[in-house]
Amino acid sequence: MSSTRDRALLAAFVTNVFLAGGSGIAIRFSNRELAPLWGACLRFGLAAALLAIVMAGLRVSIPRGRALTGALLYGLFQFAGAFGLYYYALVRLHAGLGQTLFALAPLATLLFAVVQGQERLRKSAIVGTLLGLAGIGLISLDQSQTAIPLMSLLAVLGSVLCFAQASVLARRFSSIHPVAMNGVGMMVGAVVLLGGSTLLGEPHVLPQRATTWVALGYVSVLGSVVVFLLYVFMLHHWTASRAAYVMVLIPFVTVLLSAWLDNEQLSIRLLLGGLLVLTGVYIGALRQPRAALDP
Repeated sequence: MSSTRDRALLAAFVTNVFLAGGSGIAIRFSNRELAPLWGACLRFGLAAALLAIVMAGLRVSIPRGRALTGALLYGLFQFAGAFGLYYYALVRLHAGLGQTLFALAPLATLLFAVVQGQERLRKSAIVGTLLGLAGIGLISLDQSQTAIPLMSLLAVLGSVLCFAQASVLARRFSSIHPVAMNGVGMMVGAVVLLGGSTLLGEPHVLPQRATTWVALGYVSVLGSVVVFLLYVFMLHHWTASRAAYVMVLIPFVTVLLSAWLDNEQLSIRLLLGGLLVLTGVYIGALRQPRAALDP
């Protein structure tokens, strides 16, 4: 039984990496026609509607009491906070760079889990964090020469922090059914994003281009419903920082797709900075201590 579960978790992990790897590209295409917060609102509104149908079919009830509070907070941090900031960042940033920076999520998740009493701090996490910050600094120097605004970089880092807190919350409320957690969370995210979009005066229009509809369909169904059901499934069986390891591999998929579909230029500083980020994530969050590997 355990081996069956382990195979299911591995399959969920690999599928998540490849599907999420294409989401950044789809967001870039969506942002070319739709305002960022409005595009994110449409994405999670459609995904929430699909999950409501799934909840009805599976007879999954809406969480109540403390569980409902957890699902609402998860939606606020994950879909409104993390993706609102990420959509804004990808208006100007290429998806490969954005996803490489987002690979800091496992480190941020580990640090948040430590602060909130879920996991213990390791020296390797401190080393990994310093390497990740060095990588960000190198990437920032490169981007300053190509007129990429600092606010876009800061938005990605804010998105990472929101994602990390959402992961810790999902782990804390792991008793909630994954469909209910994401269904309620995405609805909350869509509502908050709609409010933010309205306050910013963004135009609320439906896509006119076929490519935008394809991108919206991809991120709504595969990039939202499937990816986050798989992610919450992993959070129910793994620690929050371990489940966040998908962020280490997703950039490789995204960078290749971005260079192919979005003409992203791969400079030396971007590659070296990205390597530092990924190395820091590996040392700080992925590599297991030697004692843990001994029989």
